[in-house]
Amino acid sequence: MRGLLLSVVAAAGLAVPPAQAEPVTVRDAFGRTVTLPSPPRRIVTIFASNTEMVAALGLADRIVGIEAFTRFPPEVLGKPLVGGRLGFSVDAVVAERPDLVVVTPARQAANQLVDPMERLGIPIVVLLHRSMAEVLDNIRLLGRLGGVADRGEALAARLQGRLDRVERRVAGLAAPSTVMITGRLGNGLLLVARPGTYTGDAIARAGGRFGRESSGAIAQVSPEAILDADPDVLLFAGSDKDLKELIARPGWKDMRAVRDGRAHAVVRAELLIPGPRTIDGIERLAALLHPPDARR
Repeated sequence: MRGLLLSVVAAAGLAVPPAQAEPVTVRDAFGRTVTLPSPPRRIVTIFASNTEMVAALGLADRIVGIEAFTRFPPEVLGKPLVGGRLGFSVDAVVAERPDLVVVTPARQAANQLVDPMERLGIPIVVLLHRSMAEVLDNIRLLGRLGGVADRGEALAARLQGRLDRVERRVAGLAAPSTVMITGRLGNGLLLVARPGTYTGDAIARAGGRFGRESSGAIAQVSPEAILDADPDVLLFAGSDKDLKELIARPGWKDMRAVRDGRAHAVVRAELLIPGPRTIDGIERLAALLHPPDARR
């Protein structure tokens, strides 16, 4: 009946009132219920991953605050900073008058911001990105919150399609044992990708299996542990220069991956920042783990 009435009004040349925005309610990673009365116009995104997902939905122009380590996409650079290495400022967030804050529980960000935002009545949603499935779910959730649910579903579907193609490509191929070094600490220890993380999920989806010492719950391992693991493939999230410096150290040249020419640098932004670009990283990773001439 309402649709018929609107058609009659439109046919008569009268103005049709805009549809009222419906409130959207979601549950975040902390099990909190978050309700937005209407799509947000001013969004503060804490961490590069959340910024990239919001921007990928075509909402970069709504982002009004970011944290200091955000480097992509170019159109958000220069936005006001609300935190960085030393923590996150409630005052800086509030100064941007956000109607949505998106945060991930890393570097104490959620601990520092959730309670103050709740007290001030500013909607804040907490997201976790522990797997690619969770990343795609978060894209859909942000699409709903942003009033572009169809866009979120379409983006997630496109990315899932690319993941499915990688899965079909590596299905049935022998999975090489793989160690990915994701960082180096001042005490000489190395950080490695492990199961239960989005980077670990990326390795598995690309058709790799974890080297012995990278399969535990601890991300920090000694160089000797990696040498003992002697993986088929060694990946280094960083530059070729830094990889070459690392494997030039005593003992590394005898590693199977180094001897066989299967030590590779991979793009940090693709595999250490969960988001749409991680799909690019998984596609490239599958090509490294399973070169085109690989045989079943």
